[in-house]
Amino acid sequence: MGMHKDQLHIDEAIVGRLVAGQFPEWRHERVRRVATDGTVNAIFRIGTDLTARFPLLATDVATTSAQLTREAEAMRELSAACPFPTPVPVAIGSPGYGYPLPWSVQTWLPGTVATSEGSAQSDQFARDLAALIRSLRAADTRGRKFTGSGRGGDLKDSDEWMELCFHKSEGRLPVDHLRELWAAFRSLPAAGSVVMSHGDLIPGNLLVDEDRLVGVLDGGGFAPADPSLDLVAAWHMLDHKGRALLRKELASDDLQWWRGAAWAFQQAMGLVWYYQESNPGMSALGRITLIRIANDPLFSQPRHSH
Repeated sequence: MGMHKDQLHIDEAIVGRLVAGQFPEWRHERVRRVATDGTVNAIFRIGTDLTARFPLLATDVATTSAQLTREAEAMRELSAACPFPTPVPVAIGSPGYGYPLPWSVQTWLPGTVATSEGSAQSDQFARDLAALIRSLRAADTRGRKFTGSGRGGDLKDSDEWMELCFHKSEGRLPVDHLRELWAAFRSLPAAGSVVMSHGDLIPGNLLVDEDRLVGVLDGGGFAPADPSLDLVAAWHMLDHKGRALLRKELASDDLQWWRGAAWAFQQAMGLVWYYQESNPGMSALGRITLIRIANDPLFSQPRHSH
């Protein structure tokens, strides 16, 4: 089943025709779909070195074209700042053969997609995550400010979305307790400054080799945001000990750490109910993240300002 209402259809036959027609130099390369828990794009490999990404949600061509151009620029900027390999943009394709939107081609990276629990107890993985976040924060914002809403901005902007999530989660999650957590999170003071942020450090966007981080995917959202936004990785991928090590490595103060948990919480609440049937992997990630936050002793006591 599709993950979204009005989800676009794309398959290997359509991709093969698009590639052959628009990029004849790749026409003899094998095209095969990549199974992922991703929710925004369908992913196809082209031969051994390239990946094609096709947006799943319908919008107009001009909007998608502008978005893909922005994402390519952000990917190049991320690549320059990131201490780990990232995909490099190669080309932008045009609509055709029944697929109505532009699409993108980038380089393929080797590695195994991370999971919420696969490296949760690894000190080395926690240190690699810290090295990644440190490097991204150190990148030059070039005077840019946070320009959007939702994740990375004011936590209160998510109130309406969170209310829908609580309503949809009745019978699935301990909603009363989760409401109490959100009440504490949404009242946190503003971050006060912005840094460059990946913006979506979930397991599906990181590649590992055993317990080492070896690649960073989906860099099209690299932009200025709340310094704590990339800390969502702590609750998406680390156990209590790993989180403590990550926090120590990054010297995160109370406010930054609480805001990191708040962004992870905001993201996880939507995953559980929205993808319960259509993407069980993403739904399970949301559950695991919420359990980690709800069971963290830090959030069972009032926050003390420093």
